[in-house]
Amino acid sequence: MKRTEPISLRTPLALLLISLSTIAAVWWWLATPVTLKRAPIDPAAKLLCVSYAPFRGEQTPLVPTTHVPVEQIAEDLAQLAKVTDCVRTYSIENGLDRVPEQAAKVGLKVIQGIWLGSNRLKNLAQISTVVALTKEYPGVITSVVVGNEVLLRGEMTTADLAATIRSVKVQVAVPITYADVWEYWLRNREIYDAVDFVTIHILPYWEDFPIRAKYAAAHVDAIRKRMAVAFPGKEILIGETGWPSHGRMRDGALPSRTNQARVVSEILDLAKSENFRVNLIEAYDQPWKRQLEGTVGGYWGLFDSDQRAVKYPPGQPISNFPFWKLQMVSGMVMSLLVFGAAFLTLRRRPWTPRLVSWIAVAASATAAGCLLGVAADKMAFESYGSGGWLKWGFLLAAGVAAPLLSANALMSGRALPTFLELLGPPEIRTRSVLTAALGLALIVTTLIATETALGFTFDPRYRDFPYAALTMAALPFGLLMLLNRPSTGVRPIAEAAFAGVLVAAALYTGFNEGPENWQALWTCALYGLLGVTLWQARGVQIPK
Repeated sequence: MKRTEPISLRTPLALLLISLSTIAAVWWWLATPVTLKRAPIDPAAKLLCVSYAPFRGEQTPLVPTTHVPVEQIAEDLAQLAKVTDCVRTYSIENGLDRVPEQAAKVGLKVIQGIWLGSNRLKNLAQISTVVALTKEYPGVITSVVVGNEVLLRGEMTTADLAATIRSVKVQVAVPITYADVWEYWLRNREIYDAVDFVTIHILPYWEDFPIRAKYAAAHVDAIRKRMAVAFPGKEILIGETGWPSHGRMRDGALPSRTNQARVVSEILDLAKSENFRVNLIEAYDQPWKRQLEGTVGGYWGLFDSDQRAVKYPPGQPISNFPFWKLQMVSGMVMSLLVFGAAFLTLRRRPWTPRLVSWIAVAASATAAGCLLGVAADKMAFESYGSGGWLKWGFLLAAGVAAPLLSANALMSGRALPTFLELLGPPEIRTRSVLTAALGLALIVTTLIATETALGFTFDPRYRDFPYAALTMAALPFGLLMLLNRPSTGVRPIAEAAFAGVLVAAALYTGFNEGPENWQALWTCALYGLLGVTLWQARGVQIPK
């Protein structure tokens, strides 16, 4: 057997320096700010109008008994009056019937919404209340939106909707409209004759073929001009447009803080230069929407939900990672800990590992250091409910543990344990605490990876891609299996089954999401890596 040449201490120290430098460079790049000509929120240039929903924290209109205190609405509208001339509402339920009253006190106008659905009695109650509000606040309510995307949801026929619009029109003295995605106006042109002006929703992120952020404003303008040709003689109001600040990619459409600020700023500049009305969605982030639309549904606001703080103060550069220095330092500490685990292992084992083992340690440490802050940021914004916090918390914990425990295994020459070494009969279970911890991290990673992979296969639309935390875990496991793979043994059935599911889901998801979605491609590559790692596992034959 050929003897391994001793490795100088300078080699791992050089790799550590490279790791720390890489982490610093990556975070400097990730946090690169953008400066816009026009801030999305600027008291010196008020918004024309913005969608308003008052729900905070656990409040949700999905629970019929939810009632928002009038004091909360008053506080919000006082804040919004500083940045907009108008708010658009969608309903009078849950305490929203008090919006016109409070808007009058702070000088705001209201585009009043009537929420229509399949329940005729509820529709009549909404109509009756809004008709009364228009008479009580004639100088506040400037127009009434009779129904929001009810055709999109399929809850009313075109004929019923047109009749409802006409019935409201004869009862109020303000202009009447209906709001829906622009395509549904083209499919239901008879609604045009019933309204005073046309209200369209243009959401580039949610298009059937999603639009990249840099083309979003141009897309909005092109659709507006197309609708003006299709419906001449009446004003076209863009009733909803905007961009999310967090959530999963759709094709090349990436939710992010900088993209949201850029899209909103460009649309507002366009509206000013071409003199058309636009209502932004929305004033405040709405956490309850995540129950319906995933993470991305909750982050369309210009103000955050909890602190009611403006996301993009005028004159300040906008970064996707405002706390990037803390995240960078945390990543560097993570890298130091991984190298420290490797050095501590060597103190107990008086032999010199191969150079490739040190390179694997450096790769794991660098990946973990670069992605720890990203993974923590994603967990903070993507965890919804106790189940979400548990799932993403366990995955992040596995992502932190994997490089530390794998560094120990790489330096000590141990292989990645099989599931049976933790869960099998007592005679084959490991007695090593570190091996058991490594195996537990592998099991947690495998279970969560499989659950998310199956989700992307059968119900992908609103699911987030766990690429950051999954990389932190899967990469060390893969490197450990590559370098310290057992030369003998049988392939465990459980690992083989999980490997098959992960690889099949990766192939399907990559095809389904398309080549422009780098979050999906990255995640699919990790599913493939984890699948190959599990397939390479070898264990002992269980005694009969």
